[in-house]
Amino acid sequence: MKMKKMMKLLLTGLMAVTLFSGCAGTTDHDGKVSISMYMYDRSMFKELTPWLEEKFPDIDFTFVQSFNTMEYYKDLIGRGEKMPDVITCRRFSLNDAASLSEYLMDLSRTDVAGTFYSSYLDNNREESGAIRWLPMCAEVDSIVANKKLFDQHNIDLPTNYSEFTAAIDAFEQLGIKGFDTDWYYDYTCLETMQGSAIPELMSLEGTSWRRAYESETEGHQVGLDDVVWPVVFEKYEQFLKDVHFEKGSEEQQFTVTTQPFLIGETAMIRNTAAFADSVTLENEKVEAVMLPYFGETSEDNWVLTYPMCQLAVSAEVAKDSAKEAAVNEVLMAIFSDDGQKHVAAGTSVLSYNKEVKITPSNSLAYIQDCIASNHLYQRLASTEIFGISQDVAHNMMMGKFDAKQAYDEFNRQITQYVDPDTKEILFTQKTAYSNDFGEHGSAAASSLMNTLRQFQEDDIAIGYASVASSSIYEGEYTLQQVKWVMTFRNAIYRGNYTGEEVRRIMEWLVNVKEDGSNPVHHYNQMPVTSGLEYTVQELEKGKYELKDISIQGEPLDENRTYSLMMVGVDTYL
Repeated sequence: MKMKKMMKLLLTGLMAVTLFSGCAGTTDHDGKVSISMYMYDRSMFKELTPWLEEKFPDIDFTFVQSFNTMEYYKDLIGRGEKMPDVITCRRFSLNDAASLSEYLMDLSRTDVAGTFYSSYLDNNREESGAIRWLPMCAEVDSIVANKKLFDQHNIDLPTNYSEFTAAIDAFEQLGIKGFDTDWYYDYTCLETMQGSAIPELMSLEGTSWRRAYESETEGHQVGLDDVVWPVVFEKYEQFLKDVHFEKGSEEQQFTVTTQPFLIGETAMIRNTAAFADSVTLENEKVEAVMLPYFGETSEDNWVLTYPMCQLAVSAEVAKDSAKEAAVNEVLMAIFSDDGQKHVAAGTSVLSYNKEVKITPSNSLAYIQDCIASNHLYQRLASTEIFGISQDVAHNMMMGKFDAKQAYDEFNRQITQYVDPDTKEILFTQKTAYSNDFGEHGSAAASSLMNTLRQFQEDDIAIGYASVASSSIYEGEYTLQQVKWVMTFRNAIYRGNYTGEEVRRIMEWLVNVKEDGSNPVHHYNQMPVTSGLEYTVQELEKGKYELKDISIQGEPLDENRTYSLMMVGVDTYL
């Protein structure tokens, strides 16, 4: 009941809109094309969005952090909202995206579509021939090995499945865990399950089944086939045995997995090339390299990949020739060599575009054969596949399902899937608040901050990042819809600070620094506060200086101590 109470409080706090006199919201944007872009994750704010604003000064961008699921956009449409001009999503399948097709442009004849290798773009082609989603550069997500640990113990890096299991056994005899991963997460269950049988999933029968599944309709649900998928579960059952899975580890999360890897107690884990690059730089005991998911021979090895995100454009854009031209320019920039480097933000990726040359990092040295032979498997990643994979894999890990029982349960769920968070109505919201960022900020974000402050009974609350991912609507809310109101994985910090310290915090969050660094990348990322009002002066486009601060209408008392709550994530700063 406490969770439901908190969820209800998130939307029922008193409204006290923050003052932003002199902000960019009052700037005259006549003559500029406005483009709204919804970003699946805050990581896209790190380099891409500032680069776009610098590259296109004549475009008025609005960047909003959305959620990494198609259901989020379906809910926007269901609530009567217009589709944003450009949307992104990392978890993608044509199956999930089908009901959005009528709201999205067909990009198959655009200039940017011509820059892709056709084999990758065809994965997103609808039966009509339309292509509405473009895949961003590929994240590499397979097996990560600490080469220094292999070298230290004179164990060769494996090149096929039998060598992989032999290496695990050799490390286990030395008291070192051969392979481990964060089994708790749905993506880990999905990727290890599919990764254990990629040759079967990429066979003619496997790809034929996938096309049928991706094209299913509400009236025709596609279950598992009886050729490929029984083998998938048999191989996954054997994989769990071969990596010496221990019951109870199904609850194992990220840190519990990575820390032993970093100190030489685990030889191999499942993770990304981005992770491999970062830990190699930060830890002298680790030389992390990517390995494929192994087949019987080296020719059967595959690297599991997925686009960092998929990008689509609202069909409404085509009704405005100036906006359509501007969006096409933005797409060409994003999918250029320079653009994809800003999307990747320093992480190691592969590109699906013909003219883009991204220099591979050292961590990819041992999967170059797979890359050269195009043995790059794009995970099947519909919403239901994520959820069902986690449920069935965990039951296999706990010994409740053998391969046959796992197949039967997966097949049952895939034809009868219901997301448990989408049905139960928690409450009815009586007042609507817009997330549009105007002269006085976002009403939806202000409502959230007021409610969080009220719940924690603090004097002041400061949201120093995007805290609202959508408007707050009038009407019924399910648990899933409430989760979508607030942006994902925000940290909350609380403490007691003097008024002088509060002012310094606000100056740090708003003012441009001496070295030119700017904490406010975009106007709609301006701090949103509750219990505190502030004004700023715009020094030049996108650069601000803090002016007055007041508490409940009175000037900030720099000698008084206030209880302060801060909500956000450091990526934005």
